Amino acid sequence: MLISDFVEMSFNLIQSLDSHQDRVWCVSWNPKGNLLASCSSDRTIKIWGKEGGIWICKSSFADQHNRTVRFVSWSPCGNFLAAASFDATVSIWDRRNGEFECIATLEGHENEVKSVAWSCSGNYLATCSRDKSVWIWQTEEEEYECASVLSKHTQDVKAVVWHPNVDIVASCSYDDTINLYKEDDDDWVCFDSLAGHTSTVWSISFNKSGDRIVSSSDDKTLKIWQCYEPKNMEGIKVKQNSSCWKCICTLAGYHLRPIYSVDWNHQNDLIASCSADDSIKIFKQDDVECFDKRNEPIFNLVGNLEKAHLQDINCLKWNPKDSSILASCSDDMSIKIWNFSL
Repeated sequence: MLISDFVEMSFNLIQSLDSHQDRVWCVSWNPKGNLLASCSSDRTIKIWGKEGGIWICKSSFADQHNRTVRFVSWSPCGNFLAAASFDATVSIWDRRNGEFECIATLEGHENEVKSVAWSCSGNYLATCSRDKSVWIWQTEEEEYECASVLSKHTQDVKAVVWHPNVDIVASCSYDDTINLYKEDDDDWVCFDSLAGHTSTVWSISFNKSGDRIVSSSDDKTLKIWQCYEPKNMEGIKVKQNSSCWKCICTLAGYHLRPIYSVDWNHQNDLIASCSADDSIKIFKQDDVECFDKRNEPIFNLVGNLEKAHLQDINCLKWNPKDSSILASCSDDMSIKIWNFSL
């Protein structure tokens, strides 16, 4: 048996969800891992849950946005869902009474909003847009106020992601870079900019401890970035007593087309990526002791599923409670839930 055959056998399709009427842009698990949100060019947001052992659409709402809904993100408490749209707005949905109710609409971006994400504390929301900006919104008693507008990128900003443990947010862009921001003296500042990709950076994801980032790009590579704190043992210089990030590994030659989404599993440390080549790849760090695992890690391909969808795969997410479950979505209008086991 070939290695490629073995890694493909590691995937088992649990169910295909086919309710959307246009390309599906994003899937997002709630913190408990028992609900999956999806959004689409059909302008709808759908909520999926298990009933009788199968996944069904429990809620669908389509009246809030008049253009594509590009991204959905759950709050850390699981009570709220944020949705970013090409109509330049972000809607906030409350599910505490069992039904989803839109309680706020965030306006201010000049163009399509591409991504939205909640901070781990739940005190902040980040949004990004084709208008080249990242906005930080402060959340307090269900009120949302813009705390900062950050214009460090020179092109369309594709995604924002928060650090898993502290209020630091990262963004990636059509300008080929990744920026990191933190609050400083009642304002938000960019404290590091990561350059290394040679084309659009589509997606970024932190590992569980937050000391690494994986990025995926139009240049068909994945890059692993390591955080170095002041007085680090490697002697790497940092600016103004702030941490800095360095690329420590590049994964190339696995995907044949742009890599649209990447997600770092916080339970078993596996990295999943998906691409316009219609495939899903899974990577695992090699634990061989003779290598410098911190500064020169080696990642191996441990899962490879060709033709996972019929068209471009736009997003994938690991289930936060079951490390073997992965959801993906595609231009083929479907969502698929997979079981992956080594």
